[in-house]
Amino acid sequence: MERNEQLHEEAEVALDEINKKTGRNMPQAIGTAVLLIAVILAALLINIDLFVALVVVFMVLALWELRVDFATVGLHIPVVMLWLCSAATLFAAYYAPMHVVAMALCAMASIMLVAMAATAKMSFGNRLSLAVANKLSNTEAGARLESSFNHDGGEQHHSRLSHVAVSVLTVLYIPVLASCIIVPLTFHGHPVAHAIMLVFLPALSDTGGLFAGAWLGKHKLSPRISPKKSWEGLAGSVLFAMAGAFAVMFCTYTSDVWAAKWWVPVVAGVLVGVTGTFGDLCASMIKRDLGIKDMGHLLKGHGGVMDRVDSILMAAPFTCILLWFTGL
Repeated sequence: MERNEQLHEEAEVALDEINKKTGRNMPQAIGTAVLLIAVILAALLINIDLFVALVVVFMVLALWELRVDFATVGLHIPVVMLWLCSAATLFAAYYAPMHVVAMALCAMASIMLVAMAATAKMSFGNRLSLAVANKLSNTEAGARLESSFNHDGGEQHHSRLSHVAVSVLTVLYIPVLASCIIVPLTFHGHPVAHAIMLVFLPALSDTGGLFAGAWLGKHKLSPRISPKKSWEGLAGSVLFAMAGAFAVMFCTYTSDVWAAKWWVPVVAGVLVGVTGTFGDLCASMIKRDLGIKDMGHLLKGHGGVMDRVDSILMAAPFTCILLWFTGL
């Protein structure tokens, strides 16, 4: 009995150490990851249209998280207009006959409409205020002190141009980058393989970086922006993404394609590993600038939706271009 208790205590200590190194609650993170993988694969195997709708849902949730995050420092983004424009852009990128042209036109229209809506600064009900209060109550004081918006003059007021600028940035960050997940579903006749490469390779890269950084990480990649990122973690991200790309290519394409384009998974692994890590750093920089730890709380063990999709969004245009030009 005493031996079992000792083993249990040792396991808890080991788990706490892993959680500390990774910065996550690993049991929760693994459980959430398994559920997300099951939902995405189910959508892909049932119907590609369901996957497109799932991407739209995730982007809608991500936009709400960004609205709350920016509101903690007094910045306003017109979330309803962003929801409508994002849904229109993503659906147009998939269903319109000229996919890229439709995406570009919707993106330009979105920028104009969102910029105009940002000057109105309209709000409905008190849900946003409650969400902001909850976010601030769960934010570490140290993080708020390091924020660029920390000041001694009380509540900070921003010009209309600031609201417009951050709203336009949101359009470029969410619907435009997310469209690069949708467009590859429409060419070369391999939508499932393309979707797996676009969504799961960055996730696999994150996993490789997480474990390589936790066990081998000694040389910090960018200690000021993200203290847990390391060069060893970046190497793990590249290798895991490369292995995933080889697996997808092996299961999808014929031997003659393999012989001619064996180098594509190597390039894909490097692109996804590097750009995905850069996406993580960009998200960390935004969070540090705002003085928050996580973008949200919807995904247990992962933070918010934006914490999960930041690397996916940043890697999407590069993967899309690679798939297009290589004919895969």
